[in-house]
Amino acid sequence: MPEASPRGTYLVIAEALRNELEEGQGVDALPSEADMMRSHGVGRNTVRRALKVLEVEGLVESAPGIGWRVARGKHRRSLAERMTDVIAEDSLSVGDPYPSEAKLCERFGASRTAVRRVLAQMEGNGLLATVHGKGRTVRALPTPTVRP
Repeated sequence: MPEASPRGTYLVIAEALRNELEEGQGVDALPSEADMMRSHGVGRNTVRRALKVLEVEGLVESAPGIGWRVARGKHRRSLAERMTDVIAEDSLSVGDPYPSEAKLCERFGASRTAVRRVLAQMEGNGLLATVHGKGRTVRALPTPTVRP
């Protein structure tokens, strides 16, 4: 990247990869991290942050020993959607405790880092509140979404 991005270089890279995936340009395989580093002129950590954004969205997944690949199933629901659905699935109301990070990792088979990213997103969206020493509680109920 020739110029610093005010938005965050990793977000710009994530958006470019997302667009490639949506257009079908990388449907079978993603470029290697080294190739992405060269093409975007950034370091490995920046590339990995971009890939983690797409992982949370359910577009790519890490395959141990292989690297990153396009997530299986075209209509796979993202971790963020599944974690938001916990509120309805567990019949939680405003003020109720939200499950712990450890329980969410076990429930979804996700890394603690991925779970923490979604929890931060949910807090930013006003769905959860963190009470020091008590964990997270439901702050608002999600608005229902229509799924095809």
